[in-house]
Amino acid sequence: MTHTPIDLIPERFRRVAAARGDALCVFADTGNRSFADLDRASDGLAAALAARGLQMADRVGLLCINGADFVIAYLGILKAGATVVPLNLMLSPREMGYILADSGARGLIHHHTYHAAAVEACAGLDLALRVRIGEGDGAAALSCDALIGEGNQNPGGPPSLTADPAESVAAILYTSGTTGHPKGAMLTHRNLLNNAASVAQALGFSCEDRVLVVLPMFHAFAATVGMLTPLVQGCGLVPVPRFDPKAVTQAIATHGATIFLGVPSMYQVLLRLDDAALPAWGGVRVCVSGGAAMPAAVMAAFERRFGVPVLEGDGPTECSPVTCVNPLIGERKPGSVGLPVPGVAMCILDADGRPVADDLPGEVCVRGPSVMKGYFNLPEETAAAFFGDWFRTGDLGTRDTDGYFYLVDRIKDLIIVNGMNVYPRVIEEVLYAHPGVMEVAVVGDPDSRHGEVPVAHLVLKPEVALSVAQLRDWCRGRLGRHELPRRYVIHEALPRNAAGKVLKRELRRTGEVERGVAAPPSECRSVTSNTTGVR
Repeated sequence: MTHTPIDLIPERFRRVAAARGDALCVFADTGNRSFADLDRASDGLAAALAARGLQMADRVGLLCINGADFVIAYLGILKAGATVVPLNLMLSPREMGYILADSGARGLIHHHTYHAAAVEACAGLDLALRVRIGEGDGAAALSCDALIGEGNQNPGGPPSLTADPAESVAAILYTSGTTGHPKGAMLTHRNLLNNAASVAQALGFSCEDRVLVVLPMFHAFAATVGMLTPLVQGCGLVPVPRFDPKAVTQAIATHGATIFLGVPSMYQVLLRLDDAALPAWGGVRVCVSGGAAMPAAVMAAFERRFGVPVLEGDGPTECSPVTCVNPLIGERKPGSVGLPVPGVAMCILDADGRPVADDLPGEVCVRGPSVMKGYFNLPEETAAAFFGDWFRTGDLGTRDTDGYFYLVDRIKDLIIVNGMNVYPRVIEEVLYAHPGVMEVAVVGDPDSRHGEVPVAHLVLKPEVALSVAQLRDWCRGRLGRHELPRRYVIHEALPRNAAGKVLKRELRRTGEVERGVAAPPSECRSVTSNTTGVR
């Protein structure tokens, strides 16, 4: 199904729902929902929200687990003419409250399992609406089901929308806030529909596809590739609320998923499945990896064992988010994030915004209709994020002569050792190739003699014991002297955000703890000893 996105998302979805009707869209153990079901329920919610005063461009927070409820709430907010502000389920109530306040949200729709967090997040905020999904806190919030029923009895239905798709903001997605407060990336209807069309073309979506969505749907990757693209392309989605390898495998088998979306850490964990689980993956035609660099050793091991190709891609929240992916048909290059998706232009620029020659490092920059409108209420930060109309991703990368892009590292993660650039990913790839290493992340620690030194944080495979001497011996001969980690820290688990990305800022704090300048990070438990600890 081809499409030139010039609509608002509700218009586009209504046309698809009219064409697909009773065909199933959401497949879940709790019950399947057709396109017509989703359209009717979201219409009812939109009508009820509008009747209670929600107006065009108002912001509404959404705090919900993966499932049909998330889809209905998302569409209902948009059909009311408002803007969705998805909330990360792993944030503290204080952090959620900051996003609600910063976005000027007029309401919050929350799943009943997050009732306590919602109440605390809303404390002190003047919200016009708080809506509860599912059973829970009685009169303290409006029932979403009751609102849907009420709205469906409203003869006027949901409001008519006349906004400009290029200007009307569909969603404000807050970045992870690695420095300072998170920023809200404003994604318009045009941004999101263009990206969904690009994804569908790049991955060859058809009406028979069903996308397994275990990545959280509040995150840009899952929201666009796993939810919005199926909704506007007329295919299915299989939402799974929590990542568990056996549960994911069962969902694939039960609901006939054909596309799996994951981050590298998920593929590493899936490799531990018993051989008996592998036939359930027989109907999966392609896996997609994003959110972090995919170690070449993990990709090769997964493809060899599961017999399914893994397409690595990339893209920041600010680009709706997919910018590039290895081609479904044609050459796949391990270690590369692939070619720009249709409608997206990419280049490598230096610190002054000038083009960089192929195979030389610079900042990855993106241009096209999927690039955000800007950061909400932050004009200076918005201006600083662009070279003209090129969005600056903050990624250090290269482009080869075939046009494939490679991410070296985040610019802020670059380590300077004696004035020489050291790229953490180079060290990580070497350590990932060790048969006893399960996960690794490399960060820089300040050093009075060298400026900075690399520090390797590792998780070993079960029943494996490695000494610092063994790790050093592995790295010698595979890395330059300036790239050799000066310390190795063994952890039970690496700290991650809800999207599975390693929180390197927390790993840096372990060094600050050792130097006595910070309290221990709660998310990261390091295990050190004479044989597996730090030098």
